[in-house]
Amino acid sequence: MNARYARKTRRGVVAATIASVALFAAGCGAGEKPPTDKPTSTTVAPPKSGAATQGTEAAEQPTETLAVLKGRKGLQLAITSVDRDAGGFLTVKGRLSNAGDSGSAVPAQVSGDETEVVKHGTSLGGATLVDSVGKKRYYVLRDTDGRPLTTSGLGVVKADDAIDVFMQFPAPPASTTEVSFQLPTFEPATLKLS
Repeated sequence: MNARYARKTRRGVVAATIASVALFAAGCGAGEKPPTDKPTSTTVAPPKSGAATQGTEAAEQPTETLAVLKGRKGLQLAITSVDRDAGGFLTVKGRLSNAGDSGSAVPAQVSGDETEVVKHGTSLGGATLVDSVGKKRYYVLRDTDGRPLTTSGLGVVKADDAIDVFMQFPAPPASTTEVSFQLPTFEPATLKLS
């Protein structure tokens, strides 16, 4: 018993020593004054009309729209990126916006008709990718509880408002360079894959 207690105590002392060294190293230089020629505020002023966006706003805002799908009552989905990752997934990102004059509810049909997905609320779980060359349809992935790996909890989109959304699919083979993106109640769109 005493040997086990001694080992645990030594591990605790070693962990505490490593943590204090890390904190000391991180704290070095904390007393330095910030340069006086740069502003210390992190607030970004809105760009003037007609001015090009720079800095952090350019990184946050997508630079290119790959496709725009029109839906009902002024809803639009602008696809801004389609990315494959090394894990075998394909993530589609975009902005769901309302170009109408009044608020518009996201239709329940966009969740699809699978009971397991629908019970988790309004989402984009009904989205699919169709590979016409490979003759395959890819559905939004689900976790072990049946929740779709997509933006969920969608309700009413106010007029002139937008929501960032994403959907994750299994990635088609590397040889597939083009798929049709389909979302119930929206027009289909062709997406190029890199």
